[in-house]
Amino acid sequence: MKKIIMFTMASCPYCAAARRWMEQLLAENADYGALEIEVIDEVLQPAIANTYDYYYVPCYYVDGQKQHEGAASLEKIRRVFETALER
Repeated sequence: MKKIIMFTMASCPYCAAARRWMEQLLAENADYGALEIEVIDEVLQPAIANTYDYYYVPCYYVDGQKQHEGAASLEKIRRVFETALER
């Protein structure tokens, strides 16, 4: 399993939607519950956020590779989770 890093901002409506979809996916699939997901608020943790190459939030990295950036959907987040589950 690979680690997921999600970059977010508290004021971002797209991030709020992404978090709701993440919760939905976690409830639907027990395998997703084992995923390691680190959530980094770029306003609260700028030193970490500035070491990654992205412009829009929410942004997802899996095992150090950018998987998605910007407005998400349930299916896009599912793909991020599935990528993290791959061995």
